[in-house]
Amino acid sequence: MKKIWLVAIGVVLLLGTILLASCGTESSPSVSNYNSQQAGIWVSGEGKVTATPDVAILSLGIQAQETDVAPAQSEAAAAMDKVRTALKDAGIADKDIQTTYFSIQPVYQYDNNKQQSILSGYQVTNTVTVKVRKVDQTGPILDAVSAAGGNLIRVNNVAFTIDDPTPSYAQARVKAVADAIAKAKQLADNAGVKLGKLTYITESNNTPSPIYRTDMTSGAVAPATTTPISTGEIDIITDVQIAYAIGN
Repeated sequence: MKKIWLVAIGVVLLLGTILLASCGTESSPSVSNYNSQQAGIWVSGEGKVTATPDVAILSLGIQAQETDVAPAQSEAAAAMDKVRTALKDAGIADKDIQTTYFSIQPVYQYDNNKQQSILSGYQVTNTVTVKVRKVDQTGPILDAVSAAGGNLIRVNNVAFTIDDPTPSYAQARVKAVADAIAKAKQLADNAGVKLGKLTYITESNNTPSPIYRTDMTSGAVAPATTTPISTGEIDIITDVQIAYAIGN
């Protein structure tokens, strides 16, 4: 009877060892699968096209300050109406004028005698973003709104961009793919192998950043001559990554 129990215990231990071994084998990462995912020749390519901006984005504001809210708000509203009229007279459509910021803030001044801040008035700020589709009219439009807004006008900045960059991206994409293919061929030649079939391709675009000009007229009447404006150029850039299998 004792021998039978010993045999049974031995069988159980043997089965446990086999099960543990099989579990360990299943949980082990497959090195061959990992390597197969990374196999081949991976390269990246860049395509760049330089374009001239065809749209100007203006950030214009009116800022009024009075001892009470009502007169400050009324003064700011009247000045902004004049600015909007000047914009419309210059051919800017309503859809291209958008209010982007409005605030009424208390203004404090520090009283040295009382050693505390004293309320001195209220400041009203009204800012609009304007899209100028005829970029060559940017200078005259800035002069017109400066005259309309008078000492309350604030030209925060001027940015130049491209209204529809799609054609430029198409050109940049052609250059990016050609750049990547050339690199892949060079790598294959240097390594003494042949390129197989294309197995992977992806693209990432770099959104063109507007060119900003901040040295604009602020709080002044229109100058005797038209404000000079330089649009400069914008780089449209796209990147691709491709992978080739290694041929036989």
